Amino acid sequence: AIPPLDPQVAAHAWMGALTEVVIQGVHPGEPAPERALPALRNILLRSVGVSEQRINRREAATVAPATAVHLERPALLAALHARLAAGEAVILSHTVPWPAVSLTGFLRKAGGLQRVYWSHAGNPLAFAGFGEAARVVAAASDAFNSVRSASAALFARILSTGEQPPAQVQPRLFGGFAFRDAVPDEMWAAFPAACFVLPQVLLTRHQGQVWLTLNMRIEHGSDVQHLDERIVAELERLRTLPDDPAPAVQRAFGGAVALGTQAQWIEHVRSATAKIRAGELQKVVLARALDWPHPIDPLAALIHLKQHYAGTYRYLIEPQPGSAFFGATPELLVQSDGRVLRSTALAGSIGRGANAQEDAALGRELLASAKDRGEHELVVRDICTQLGPFVKTVAAAREPNLRRLSNIQHLQTAIEGEALEGVDLLAVAAALHPTPALGGVPRAQAMQLLAELEPTSRGWFGAPVGWLDAHGGGLLAVAIRCAVTNGTAARLYAGAGIVADSDPEREWHETELKLRPMLDALGA
Repeated sequence: AIPPLDPQVAAHAWMGALTEVVIQGVHPGEPAPERALPALRNILLRSVGVSEQRINRREAATVAPATAVHLERPALLAALHARLAAGEAVILSHTVPWPAVSLTGFLRKAGGLQRVYWSHAGNPLAFAGFGEAARVVAAASDAFNSVRSASAALFARILSTGEQPPAQVQPRLFGGFAFRDAVPDEMWAAFPAACFVLPQVLLTRHQGQVWLTLNMRIEHGSDVQHLDERIVAELERLRTLPDDPAPAVQRAFGGAVALGTQAQWIEHVRSATAKIRAGELQKVVLARALDWPHPIDPLAALIHLKQHYAGTYRYLIEPQPGSAFFGATPELLVQSDGRVLRSTALAGSIGRGANAQEDAALGRELLASAKDRGEHELVVRDICTQLGPFVKTVAAAREPNLRRLSNIQHLQTAIEGEALEGVDLLAVAAALHPTPALGGVPRAQAMQLLAELEPTSRGWFGAPVGWLDAHGGGLLAVAIRCAVTNGTAARLYAGAGIVADSDPEREWHETELKLRPMLDALGA
């Protein structure tokens, strides 16, 4: 008697026969030709008792890689050939399940390439990537519109293949903008007015599962007949990458250098309050900076921020190897899923208590503070006004709530609205930035005063940072609680909202609270 044949073995045998004999005659030269006639494939599978269904995602992430990678749709190759024949470069984006790994640990394998990272404890999506398949850079003038048009053109060049992951797993651009048009400071030399990168390798963690997207640039004249082999080889290489050598970082105590003295800060606050009382403006946000004259490890800092500064958007943008901007911000500028626009007003701050009773008392003090409530209301009104043209109606809570972080608590108001048809995230961001939480009211007068009073370039501090998708959506946070490094030193930033009755000493203390998380993350 013939022993029973294992159904999986039979399935593979039938699929192989189907490939080599039946469909090769119909679709010669096509990769994965057995997929061209899915109905016939299903009949053959069912003939040996195997139903057509995908491997469980969690199991797929732990199995060995397949020996071949197939471009699933013949139309994909046709599109690839057509675009290359027209002289266009194409980005082939291939996605596969991946073993569960630490995202920051994965970035230790970047091999000196540019890195990106994005994570938020309240969101099931997180990203880590390295290398560069393409980038979008905009000059100072009209940066938001330039990025919008250039990113749309870039996404149009992407052809996706591989597994069919959840809709949330897709190619994304990661980057940000400068607070003001120009970034003249040498610390920010690697950061143009706007820069967004499509990573060559991107890990996406979605609801506990991990996916790897490989973005490959295919130029005119490239050999497309062996793309399967190239993809397999690259996936195998990525599975066996060694960790990078440990960065040469020293843990230093003290040594942060303030760019500007406390006396100068007090003078600037008094100058601002005088202008506010004279009716020239209502609010301005003054920033100060510290230089940290030591090499740092941004990944170690991100791990520290995840452990000690939960509930924030943690980010890393490294447009050139060694030049990185990173932090953990609690402030959302705008998020869009194509249906709803969301923003957050975050203004008004106080410290945390030594115990629960003191902490609650400080929270009540903040909620009752006329100065902080007035400052917060300016931000809420401005965001609602700027969102208005992009939504059917704007909804904001009547009263702010407390946003408690490890060493500080803020007044916070969530704001959202149903997006009008065709609204683009970057158009909304251009209208919102800078909100009165980082700029002032009126915006033009506040920006002029900042140019006069602040001794140091803000660079990307206080500006939008985040990710964009191919559908005009994405998430941009306000880049605060942050640092920039050029490989040999770092600079930290913090700001305080100044209104008519601001006390310079108290505002200085507030900036000290806001600098503390990053100083702790750097080991100061």
